[in-house]
Amino acid sequence: MNTTSNASPSAPTSSRTVSVGATVGWALTLAPAALGVYLFLNHAGHGITALSSLLLLTRPLKHVFVHESFDHRQGT
Repeated sequence: MNTTSNASPSAPTSSRTVSVGATVGWALTLAPAALGVYLFLNHAGHGITALSSLLLLTRPLKHVFVHESFDHRQGT
């Protein structure tokens, strides 16, 4: 008599994997995607306008983040 079981152990499921297959999971996934597409299509002009401001901010931000790593003390 064979006592071995052919059933393979299933992987434990987390709440994340369970909710993705559910209708609520799809709604929670597609709603932000649809909102992102809407914002991109209808408000892309705002982002293009902001690029000029971001370009002007690169110089001071470079001084804050890049030059901060330089050691200005004299080595002894």
